[in-house]
Amino acid sequence: MQGIAVTGAGHWGKNLVRNFAAIPSVELKYVCDLNDSIRSTMASLYPDATVTDDFAAALADESVTAVVVAVDAPLHHKLAKQALEAGKHVYVEKPLTLSSADAKDLVSTAEAKGVKLMVGHLLEYHPAVNYLKDRIGDGTVGDPLYLYFQRVNLGIVREAENAWWSLAPHDISVACYLFDAEPVSVTASGHDYLRNGVEDVVFATLKFADGKMAHIHVSWLDPHKIRRMTLVGTQKMMVFDDMEAAEKVRVYDKGAEIKSVDNYVEAVTLRTGDILIPKIAGGEPLRTECEHFIDCIENDTTPRSDGQDGLRVVKVLEAGGESLRQGGVLIDLKNGGGND
Repeated sequence: MQGIAVTGAGHWGKNLVRNFAAIPSVELKYVCDLNDSIRSTMASLYPDATVTDDFAAALADESVTAVVVAVDAPLHHKLAKQALEAGKHVYVEKPLTLSSADAKDLVSTAEAKGVKLMVGHLLEYHPAVNYLKDRIGDGTVGDPLYLYFQRVNLGIVREAENAWWSLAPHDISVACYLFDAEPVSVTASGHDYLRNGVEDVVFATLKFADGKMAHIHVSWLDPHKIRRMTLVGTQKMMVFDDMEAAEKVRVYDKGAEIKSVDNYVEAVTLRTGDILIPKIAGGEPLRTECEHFIDCIENDTTPRSDGQDGLRVVKVLEAGGESLRQGGVLIDLKNGGGND
């Protein structure tokens, strides 16, 4: 049995508590939170766990082998660092940290202690995203060209973080995961319509060394709730719409080819074929993610969304933040951009 301690059981943390508690090889040992009301709720739901505001007690307990950090992002580095130094495997909700320097510190600490460090990049465990990953891998889409993401809604309006840091980690992690690379440059522009200094709408473009691109639109000031991703390849185009209850993925047999008409003229030929709606496996992606963390501990394997994955997302977030501050200028990640 893996003894688990979860710190932060509020808005999202309660879902992590629920999923880890349901894994047969896990014993939920501690739930830590500073909020009296949350602790009261957790104590009634998980009577066999120790519910406390004392995080140090959980770290001192040798029966705790892993710690889940689901507190507010500004505390990620501090609490994850304490857990790593205590020799615990650590799962941190996204983003890993709020600076690349802190992210590098966690990665190096995990390596020095010989423990696992995993980041909650949930969509990397979504069956629809992995369907797209497989179709890239088996050549169905041809050569992937570009991606674009829409993650918009009316609310929740944050005060301490902008839409870029709050919403874009999902899409940055997916772009890097599907393209198996990290961007070489980032541009971002946005505006703070509701709160001064806190951008509620952001448009960003990530460029990769081989010419691929990813465009990200995030906002909490929009009339629609959209969670959609489009992948365009040379052979097929695919759309993942997470707001669809069942038909989450559509594969379009559409494309454009340049053909030589004669020795001097080239023409673009458009192709439009069938639309395939594949059956995508069900299940809660968060459960898959939590089980993956435990499997990596038990089998001594590297998590899919490991510390390095978390670091590259933070680097892109930093670079996008710098581009926002400078009015949309291109930030070159190849030369150390994104290190605030």
